[in-house]
Amino acid sequence: MDIPYDLKNSNYIHMKRFVYILTDCNRKCLHVGLTDDLLKTVSFYKEHKQLFFDSTDKVSRLVYFEEFNAEEPALCRFNVLATFTRSQKERLIRSANKDWLDLSLQLGKEHLLMGSVQQFPAVYLR
Repeated sequence: MDIPYDLKNSNYIHMKRFVYILTDCNRKCLHVGLTDDLLKTVSFYKEHKQLFFDSTDKVSRLVYFEEFNAEEPALCRFNVLATFTRSQKERLIRSANKDWLDLSLQLGKEHLLMGSVQQFPAVYLR
């Protein structure tokens, strides 16, 4: 695990990490992922809908995410969510986003207003 190091201050630079769940418009496929730039990752999936998935599973809707201040807890949480059954993922999504709205639409608006993806409110901050 590479951790950026600031030589001037001799401190580790803490970068935010996001664990997320994407789905398609029919909620057929649930994809768990880990990234350090949530807006960029979601934009990539929206632009390249058929790159990683079957043409029927155009995964591009962000329905759940958690924000972490370090990579290790984010990776641990990713590993836990990746082992969840479909019903466990659905319960998790509904606990924070009962209507399964595309959260990336709100992220885009806040990004324009605030100028930084790191200021977005997350479902959970760890």
